[in-house]
Amino acid sequence: MALKRLKPITPASRFAVLNTYAEITTDTPEKRLTAPLKKSGGRNNQGRMSVRQRGGGSKRKYRIIDFKRNKHGMAATVMTIEYDPNRSAYISLVEYADGEKRYIICPEGVKVGQKIESGDNVAPEIGNAVPLKNLPLGTAVHNIELYPGAGGVLVRSAGTSAQLVAREGKYVVLRMPSGETRMILGECMATVGVVSNSNHNLIVLGKAGRNRWLGRRPRVRGVAMNPVDHPMGGGEGRASGGHPRSRKGLFSKGLKTRKPKKASNKFIIDRKRK
Repeated sequence: MALKRLKPITPASRFAVLNTYAEITTDTPEKRLTAPLKKSGGRNNQGRMSVRQRGGGSKRKYRIIDFKRNKHGMAATVMTIEYDPNRSAYISLVEYADGEKRYIICPEGVKVGQKIESGDNVAPEIGNAVPLKNLPLGTAVHNIELYPGAGGVLVRSAGTSAQLVAREGKYVVLRMPSGETRMILGECMATVGVVSNSNHNLIVLGKAGRNRWLGRRPRVRGVAMNPVDHPMGGGEGRASGGHPRSRKGLFSKGLKTRKPKKASNKFIIDRKRK
């Protein structure tokens, strides 16, 4: 992925670092694989604001992504690499030998015209979907299932990958992008490779307006509010407001929010990096 730094001819372009989208091959999505996407504006079913800093933004269509990769034993050809407004990663349109088309999360390094497959006896090559138990140690994977056949839910963001580090009986041990080491059933499918658009985290929007295009409204700091509005509000001058916390008084830095008796704790070997 290539980035571009704009010439500072306006205040907005002075610090902006944007994507060139050099890898994108088309800007028109496959119509049959799109669906309408309604915005909530952060409101719940009663019309009341339940999530702040949401609203506006450009109109989008949802791209129906094949997270399951369950069409085994049939090769597919990569037709396009596309931008998806609903996620940080790129997506690829693939066409199977029987003519069916599907969208998948695009791995880094996949080219148009490349053949990809999914199944038990498939080579661990970039873009192929393989059960974790059949992959060699050290393989980088993404779009990982937690339950066999349920579809990938882990490691789908731009530039991320998990590494297969060990096998323990019917489980495999993965090192997640967060640094957490956990066990996952070897029957679960995963796609080989790193997710595309790896420089996504280096983008600098440059102006508030570009945030509004993405559907994000302004965020007001707690210390700038009054005491009635936030635990960190009030004070004379620029008083800091004490330990950072939410409007409900919960500490926002260092407070452990995971339930101590959560069922999946037994699958986690090491927690995240400090």
